[in-house]
Parts: sequence; structure tokens; C-alpha cells
Amino acid sequence: PCLTRLCSPIAEKTGKVLGEFCRCYKEQYGVALFNSVRYEIEGNGGPQAQLLHRKVPLEDHVIYSGNLFQYIEENKKWRNRFCVVPHNYGLVLYENKLAYERDLPPRVLVNSAGYKILTSVDQYLELVNSSLPGVTPKSGHSPILKCPTDFPLILWHPYARHYYFCVMTGKEQEKWRAVFQDCVRHCNNGISEDSKVEAPAFTDAVRMYRQSKEQYGTWDMLCGNETQVRTCPPQAGVGGVRAEQGPQSLLPSQVLSNLVMEELLPELRTTIGPRLKGKAQERQRTWIQISDAVYRMVYEQTKAQYDAAMAKCEQERPQMESTIRTDMDQIITSKEHLASKIRAFVLPKAEVCVRNHVQPYISSILEALMTPTSQGFAEVREVFFKEVTDMNMNIVNEGGLEKLVEYMEKLSHLAFHPVKMQSCYEKMDQLKLEGLQQRFDVSSTSVFKQRAQIHMRQQMDDAVYTFETLLHQELGKLQGKDDLCKSIQRILERVLKKYDYDSSTVRKKFFREALLQITIPFLLKKLAPTCKGELAKFQELIFEDFASFILVENTYEEVVLQSVMKDIMQAVKEAAVQRKHNLYRDSMVMHNSDPNLHLLGEGIPIDWGEEYSGQPEAEPAADKRRRAKQVVSVIQDDEGVLPYKVDAEALLQPGSPELREPEEPDPGVPPSSPDGVEEIREALVKESLGDADDPSGARMPQAVLASPLPRADVPSEARVLHAAPASPAPGAETPSPSAGMACHQSSDKETGEEVAPPGSECSPPQPADTTESGEGVQTEF
Repeated sequence: PCLTRLCSPIAEKTGKVLGEFCRCYKEQYGVALFNSVRYEIEGNGGPQAQLLHRKVPLEDHVIYSGNLFQYIEENKKWRNRFCVVPHNYGLVLYENKLAYERDLPPRVLVNSAGYKILTSVDQYLELVNSSLPGVTPKSGHSPILKCPTDFPLILWHPYARHYYFCVMTGKEQEKWRAVFQDCVRHCNNGISEDSKVEAPAFTDAVRMYRQSKEQYGTWDMLCGNETQVRTCPPQAGVGGVRAEQGPQSLLPSQVLSNLVMEELLPELRTTIGPRLKGKAQERQRTWIQISDAVYRMVYEQTKAQYDAAMAKCEQERPQMESTIRTDMDQIITSKEHLASKIRAFVLPKAEVCVRNHVQPYISSILEALMTPTSQGFAEVREVFFKEVTDMNMNIVNEGGLEKLVEYMEKLSHLAFHPVKMQSCYEKMDQLKLEGLQQRFDVSSTSVFKQRAQIHMRQQMDDAVYTFETLLHQELGKLQGKDDLCKSIQRILERVLKKYDYDSSTVRKKFFREALLQITIPFLLKKLAPTCKGELAKFQELIFEDFASFILVENTYEEVVLQSVMKDIMQAVKEAAVQRKHNLYRDSMVMHNSDPNLHLLGEGIPIDWGEEYSGQPEAEPAADKRRRAKQVVSVIQDDEGVLPYKVDAEALLQPGSPELREPEEPDPGVPPSSPDGVEEIREALVKESLGDADDPSGARMPQAVLASPLPRADVPSEARVLHAAPASPAPGAETPSPSAGMACHQSSDKETGEEVAPPGSECSPPQPADTTESGEGVQTEF
């Protein structure tokens, strides 16, 4: 009832925040459109990547699937659920495996953007206790959540609904944790690179809005990837669920909901908190439900209002683009004139601030970033090297093209295998900024960790794709098993050399972006008292016809960026000549030694199983989908089910129709279903004891696989960073050339450029890892 009375104030507050934001967005849209057209005309002279980039996603692949327990809040009971993670990284929960195989609609779809993965009830209770001040349960009282096992997995969100799962072993917990983290990492990665205008306009508008509220620095909740998931005919997708990623999937309503909630939640705590009744646990549970309900209300209003604002900008785009192309030279001249005036006013103050407050710490920040990224990228190289080497050895022992096909199908998914890539991602967890974090107003390091991890995944996939493309080209020339093994080794060495060069380029770009993201907000905050108020006088220097494409605020930020960019570039350049970091110097440019390689990458994607398994070309759609389920998701037919029946309680929200078809009982499942925690524990104990003697006993499936979904960098280095590449581990052992490594030597013949000074030669590379609901489906975000 109290929430009903607050609906009007909540809607009013949401409308006010969105009104201010949409004004910022409209301004930034014109600037982003101008930058996009200018980039298209002038091009970019950056280094050319040596590795191929997979342009076609490996769709209709399941990344992971298996059974786990879910806590159903509506009836306070634990139930078995069959969870499928499709290629769009949504968590899709089915009633059971049979429902998935029959293509019945899923129970719940979870967009995990903004969530944290917790593996301890104590961790969860600590966050819950801090969410509503003054509500702390006394010791000895029953906790808000009881788990039937010692291996929980909890998805916590500061505003939205929480999800409670548990599994039966620590090994399973680690696997599911890696899978959930991969989902969060992907969903937090934000807007796709395909949006050259909307993405920078949106991120800059968020930044400008928060700065107008005196909120500088990184923001963890700039996350959200609104993949639309809907039910569809079986032949159209995986398990009756298909992810559609088009222009509509780029709408960042989830981020805007976080923006509104950031301002709204403190007011709600003050208003609603004192009115909550009951024991501490009940008040906490009620507060979580209220927060989730408000978040959904905010989301619906936000989506509608932002859609209208973006549609208006799109309507005006053709006329704006025509003006930009016609008057490009005049706009550039006008902007340079404005920049020169602002530079004369701001630069002296900015340089003093940089010299006193930023420059002394740049090397410390860079070192803190480089160590874990170096280790992470070295691990990526090691995993790739090991997987290919193991494949080669197995081919020697087992032989045959069929074995090669089997291993290549697995290798093609390596970058998207959550468990195999976990050792790479874990290296970034060591990132600590410590005192620097407080000095430069960095809320947390998660934004840098996730960006680095996504770069690792992309570089791994580029290396794998390049390897399989080159190997596919060679297969027609081979005479036998010995030739095949030699070719694999030779191609591995070529790919590792390209990987070392590309990874160096990506890492250096990441370091520059991270340093900018840390230092620029700090400088803007420091300079605001003396500079911000004086910016209005520069508005008169902009011609009215160009006012949509040139903003004083953006030009001012570019000047501040220039004040520190020289020091950042110099710091990264000096790091590149240190052997321990395994970075190529900027003067060393690898010309493409394979002129036809990128032409190979433009061809039709390789389907190893279809091309070399001897299957007929026209494989029926149903058979192809069945094979995808069995091979890609590694779901075995003989896997057991959990030791009790799944009840069919409704998870849909009130008012949402339940359109599920009645299911036939699973003949392999016992008829009884324990409800309480103690009963479930007893059932699990009995089941585990039975497994020791009965090889056919039921066990939770361990199904893993992978699938790619490409993602790219945010265009501007000054823009908010979403995640970044890693670098080889400093001081790591270097294998012999026979182990498949190649060192890039500095020579005029190879680089085509001037040889770097003596003593700065490169070190050897390291050796070789939704919100749109379908009918009858509850969609979570």
C-alpha cells in the first residue's frame, strides 16, 4: 500500500531525471554523428591487426547447461531447475531437462547485467544488512536464507531481484561460478560496436549528466546489454529460445534505470524504511521486494521515454548528416578556433594540476595495471598453445581426419569456454589500486578487470580463428599424418607470432584508455571550481548553424585530455622497452607477411563437422539442431536427473499469464518431492551414498561448451571503458623455438622502419586459454 501511494512521486522523479538526461543525449548525439562522419572520411592510420577477426557469430550454440537448485521465494522452497546459457549469455531456467528438450517455454529469463556472483551466504547477508540501515538481525536469529547444501550461488543486484541457487559439490560450484561470471561480464559489456553514433552519444550523455550532479570517476552500473529473448518455433533457435540482436537490442534502458535508482533509492530508504514492520529478516525481505518492484516501474517508464527521445534523434539524423558532409571543413575550422581559445584559458591551470597531482602517480598506476594484465595475457597464450599442442599429440597417437575434425570443433569454441578461460580471467582479479583508488575517485576496479578479460577472450578467439583458417587452407596439400602434424606445428608458430604482436597493440591501447579513465575525471573535478563557471563565455564563438556539432563542454574536456595525454603516452612507451612487460615498441610495425590471409577471413565460416564428417549436404533442420544440442552443449543422453521430482509452481509475476503446456511426468524421476531444507539434505545424502555403489545413480550433469559473440571497443579513448586486454606475465619462462614460440626481432627488413636504439629489443613471447517478454515467459533483467 505504501508503494502504491508513492507511484506518482516515483514516476515524477523518473520523468525529471530522464528529461535532463535526454537533453544531454540530444546534444551528444550531434557531436557523435559529426565524429562518426569525420572518422569515416579521414580514416584511421592505426596499426593493422595480424590476426583474423571472426565476423560471423557462432550462433545456436549453448555455452553451458545443467541442473541446479533454485530457491523459489513465492513458496519458500528449493526446486530443481535445468539452466541453459545460450550464445547471448542470458540465463534461461527451465522446469527440467525434459521441458528444454521438448522446446517448452522457459520459466525465467535472467539478464545478469549489474549482478554480482556470491558463493557464501555470509557475503550475501553482509550486503543485505547494509542495504537498509538500521535493520540488523540479532545473533542467533534465523537467517534470511537457508541452503540445503554448503555450495550456494547467489546473484545479487543493488536494485533488482536476487536469485538463489545451490549445487551439490564444490567442483560444480566453481564451474557454475565461472559460467555466471562469464554471463555478467558479457552483459556488462554494454553497447555493441556496430552502433557508431548511439553508443558514444549515450555513454557521453551518462557521463555529462553525472558530472552535472558532481559525480565524477568510474561508475560500476554503466552496464547493460538488452538482448531480446523470446520464445520461437524449435527450428528457429536453441531449445525454443532465440536471441535477436539488432538495433533494438542496443537500447540502454537498463543503464538509465540504474541512473534513476541511484538518485531515487536514498529517498525511498528514508520514506519507506521506518514504515516496515516485523522481524529484521522480514523487513529485509520486504525491502528487497519493494526495491525490485520500483526498479521494474522505473524501467518501463525509462524505456518508453528514452525510445521516444532516440526516435526523434534518428528522425533528424538525415538532415544533420547532410549538413555535416556539406560543411565539414567549416565545422572543423570553427571547432579548432574554439579549442584554441579554450586551450589558452585552461591549459596553464591544467598543466599545473597534472604536474602536481597526476604525473607523480602515472607510473604507479601503470605498473599496477600491467602486472595482472601481463599474467592474464600470458595465460591466454599458454592455454592456446597447450590446447593446440595436445590436439597435435592426440592426432599423432590416434590419427585420422575424423579426429582432427572432432578436436577442431572443440578448439573453435575455446575462447567462449567459461571453465577453460577461467584461469586467464582470474589473473585480473589480482588488480589492486589501493591508495590510488581513493586518490583518483575510482569506485572499484571491476570496470578495468572486466574490460581486460573481454580483450583476453577476443584475442583468444582471433588466434583460434586464424589458426583454423590457415589449417583449413593447408589440408588439401597434405599427404599423410606426419605432414599434418608438421603443418599444425608450423601454423601454430605463425599464429603465436601474430598473437604476440596484436596482444601488445591491444594491451598498450588498454593501458592508455585505463590511465585516461582514471585521471581525466580527477582533473575535471579539480579544475571545476576555477574553470567550469567561465566556459559559458566561449559559447559565442560557435556559429549557430554548427551548434549541434560543437559543444563547449566537450571541447573543454578534449583540452584537459591533451594536457595529460603526453605524459600517459610517454609512460606507456617507456614501459614498452622494458623486457619484463613483453610489449613491442611503437616503432616496430609488422607489415602483413600474409597478404592473402585477410582475404581468407572473408570467406564462408568453416563448419568442420559438416565439411569433413561425410554427412549429406542437405542435413534436415531437426537433425542439425539435435546434433547442435548433443555436440555443442555436451549434453549426454545418459546423464542422470536430480533425486527428486520438480514441482510446477508458477514463477510468473501476478498478472502475467502462465501459458505453459501440461507436462508429462518424467518416468526416470521418483514420485516424491521433499519440501524442507532438512528433507532435501537427507535426500542428497542418500543419493550420494547410493552413487558409490550404483554406477547408474543420478548425478547433476556437468555440461560445458562455448559460443562466440563478438564485441568491440568504445571508439573514444576518453569515453568510459568497459573492459581491456591483458599482457604476458613479466618474468615468465620462455620456451624454446621448438615449443612453438617466435620472437619479433628489430630489423629494417622485417619492420620496414628505423631500428630502435640498442638495448631495447623485444623479449621473447611467452609460451602456451531483456527485457522484452514473450507471452507466458517471465523475463528478468
